[in-house]
Amino acid sequence: MAPSTIAGVLGLRILAVVVGTVMVGASIVSAVKTVVMPRASSSAITRSVFLAMRQVFNLVARGASDPERRDRLLAGYAPTALIATLATWLLLVLVGFTLIFWGLEDAGWLHAFDVSGSSLFTLGFTTSVESWTSILVFLEAGIGLFLLALMISYLPSLYAVYARREVGIAALEVRAGSPPSAREMILRYRRLERLEEIHEVWVDWQRWFAEVEESHSSYPALVFFRGSHLDHSWVTSAGAVLDAASLTVSSVEIPRDVEAEFCIRAGYLCLREIAGYFDIAYDPDPRPDAPISITREEFLAILARFEEVGVPLKPDREQAWLDFAGWRVNYDAPLLALARLTDAPPAEWSSDRSDGPRIRPPVLRRRKRSR
Repeated sequence: MAPSTIAGVLGLRILAVVVGTVMVGASIVSAVKTVVMPRASSSAITRSVFLAMRQVFNLVARGASDPERRDRLLAGYAPTALIATLATWLLLVLVGFTLIFWGLEDAGWLHAFDVSGSSLFTLGFTTSVESWTSILVFLEAGIGLFLLALMISYLPSLYAVYARREVGIAALEVRAGSPPSAREMILRYRRLERLEEIHEVWVDWQRWFAEVEESHSSYPALVFFRGSHLDHSWVTSAGAVLDAASLTVSSVEIPRDVEAEFCIRAGYLCLREIAGYFDIAYDPDPRPDAPISITREEFLAILARFEEVGVPLKPDREQAWLDFAGWRVNYDAPLLALARLTDAPPAEWSSDRSDGPRIRPPVLRRRKRSR
């Protein structure tokens, strides 16, 4: 064989080893970022898989005219994307070690693939040609077990957090209806003559917002897990509670309850943190008079309904509107954007006005600019 040909083959084998090593390393880093790290950390591989699966499920669900059938189809998106992510990690390791074995051993592509697959899935039906490469066989087998163990331990934790989230949403249905709305919550408390005891909602949901902020920013896949029932959504439930608190603080004539104000702050911080992971734009310090998606007429119509059933209201409606808008502006943009991102079921003042363009997060996160 000519020296130039030998040099070319040697260079190609070295390149194969380098590329294979990068692929294996990228798979491990992605798995660690997605599962191990206790904070939101972007992985291009995981994001790419979720975005690709989202396109597939949107295409399948597009022809579903029945809302219940569409919801059932979309409910499979997040679990399927998780399994596809694991499959992608394993595929990268399989192809990566195939390249490495081909580059290091004097054997063909088929043998390198057999050795890689046998090692990754610990089948042991093929051995490497060179005895010194046995360490790579053991390494690949260990990586395969590591990835599988990660996913096996990850799923129970994920579903435990999901179950706690859904308990809060199911409990809210008793107070705010299905789908939940701020109007219905306040009306129900009025009918039961327990309006001043709406305080309990603010306390419970401060804790709920804190848990969702921590879990959904650490494990962003949870954002796409749909509710256990057709009208349940963590986004619309959050919007109903925040709007109820904003209406109560701004418009209802009851003693001031700082827990309602704490609840609003906990809520908009939660929504902003999750929206930030998906590069959703929002103003972190909006002006109190900045535009919101709720019109003044809609607000006054709600107050008119409250007045009909005897809800005590503050006399200055103009000031009430300014106060409500001043609270709502803190979470208006993240709420509507997350409703679009998750394709939330219709609910008053949240997903019922999210007909804008679908949110498609970039595969690679953009570096945030300081204001």
